[in-house]
Amino acid sequence: MTDNTASDTLRIAVAQLNPTVGDVAANLAKAREARADAARQGADLVLFTELFLAGYPPEDLVLKPAFLKACERAAQDFAGDTADGGPGVIIGTPLKRKSGTHNSIIFADGGKILAERYKLDLPNYGEFDEKRVFQAGPEMQGPVNFRGVRLGIPICEDIWGDVAICETLAESGAEILLVPNGSPYYRGKVDVRHQIVIRQVIECGLPIIYANQLGGQDELIFDGASFAIGSDKTLAFQMSQFEETVNVTTWKRNRAAAGAQSGNNSEGWVCSEGPMSKIPEKEEADYRACMLGLRDYVNKNGFRNVVLGLSGGIDSAICAALAVDALGEERLRAVMMPYRYTSKDSLKDAEDCARALGCRYDIVPIFEPVEGFLHTLTQLFEGTKEGITEENLQSRARGTLLMAISNKFGSMVVTTGNKSEMSVGYATLYGDMNGGFNPIKDLYKMQVYALARWRNTHVPPGALGPSGEVIPNNIIDKAPSAELRENQTDQDSLPPYPVLDDILECLVENEMGVDEIVARGHDRATVTRVEHLLYIAEYKRRQAAPGVKITKKNFGRDRRYPITNRFRDGG
Repeated sequence: MTDNTASDTLRIAVAQLNPTVGDVAANLAKAREARADAARQGADLVLFTELFLAGYPPEDLVLKPAFLKACERAAQDFAGDTADGGPGVIIGTPLKRKSGTHNSIIFADGGKILAERYKLDLPNYGEFDEKRVFQAGPEMQGPVNFRGVRLGIPICEDIWGDVAICETLAESGAEILLVPNGSPYYRGKVDVRHQIVIRQVIECGLPIIYANQLGGQDELIFDGASFAIGSDKTLAFQMSQFEETVNVTTWKRNRAAAGAQSGNNSEGWVCSEGPMSKIPEKEEADYRACMLGLRDYVNKNGFRNVVLGLSGGIDSAICAALAVDALGEERLRAVMMPYRYTSKDSLKDAEDCARALGCRYDIVPIFEPVEGFLHTLTQLFEGTKEGITEENLQSRARGTLLMAISNKFGSMVVTTGNKSEMSVGYATLYGDMNGGFNPIKDLYKMQVYALARWRNTHVPPGALGPSGEVIPNNIIDKAPSAELRENQTDQDSLPPYPVLDDILECLVENEMGVDEIVARGHDRATVTRVEHLLYIAEYKRRQAAPGVKITKKNFGRDRRYPITNRFRDGG
């Protein structure tokens, strides 16, 4: 349908879906299913998210001509579907044109592509690297006419920067702005998005619909939480976070209000019907982000199940809970690997945790392999003192066994180090760092404790695990220990975790100097030691498994420091 007679009602479906990068055929099938759903709900138009047909972010796949051709074919096929008289579509796809390869959308109705729009402001910071593979749109393009309504379609970063794209679209006659996005999650991101859109509404005077992708892609989590801000700067609708859904929203033209603006339609469209979902609080949001990231990484990469070492400590316990919640109890195998320093409490706590979660639990002692390594090295180590080397042999024996189980049964190893440990190198390469994915990689130790307490009293939506206490309270209450020597605790080697985490947040998230951190009340020697540990552990982090991004600055995508680095603040 391409009738340009102005309508006073427009039903816009927002497709908040979970595409898979590179699976163009499956993404097209998902888009078709969503359009059919939207048609049943009476939608006139379906708004999909950024680069939906490709999956986002496609990174260097965009440099592959065959991939671009597959995406273009899918866009043409999907446009052809609109010949059925059903909803029109706005969907993201990469397009190669004479002006370059663009992060684009197609607007299709009546069986044809009626317009293309190209992203103008390419992000090149943090997790984004779009200038590497895309060229910015060659010029500002005006609104599209959809059944008598002029729609502006900026793409994601086009509304985040200082370029006056929204204001220019308003001046060009746009009545509503529809924004396809691929905006990754970090803690508190929903509020940030709301403020960005409110700022643009103030500048352009138009209502803005913000459609955001859902799902895990490697380390990034796209949390959905699509929404709209009306021209009165209030929340017009709010879709759910971490849930795949197609919601139809109803918009009505207020001709009296439009006329009062002397021909400017800035007050002309009002959302009369749409969802108003509650956004989760921070512990729930972080937990669900970790759960979604683990589920999508395992499923999209084709693993049947996962295995992890269940030590009786807090980190492995919460990873086990996340695995059961994300995948189901039948897809997790937990393995306790005791040695002479493993306490009776840890043996009991690990078993209690596995029993509470309902997953398979095996005990594989490591006495013989560790003693075998030590015996083999006796002559080489003669005359040296026993220490960290011997401790690390225990960790590496466990890592070897987990990888053997992975190889034999096709299970992906879930690794369980938290951000505090990864920051200061309190982890063993080729030992407890072995694994394919780490759901808590971007959570500091105290955040791990907070999420464990939260999970013991809540079951997140979509979780497959049981209710009640799934992480025994003794695991939460006892002093953390690697149990690699007699009576060991983490605080033998590290500052107390509340102190360590605050210093690390200052250094990593906020890039604060030593003097600033000391001014917060921290001991200078402790701060300089933590800074030194942070820098020298970079080589370990480069070899670590990927993991869910939770904070504004995770290791890898957001924080790219050199391995060889002699800078010390003030030293």
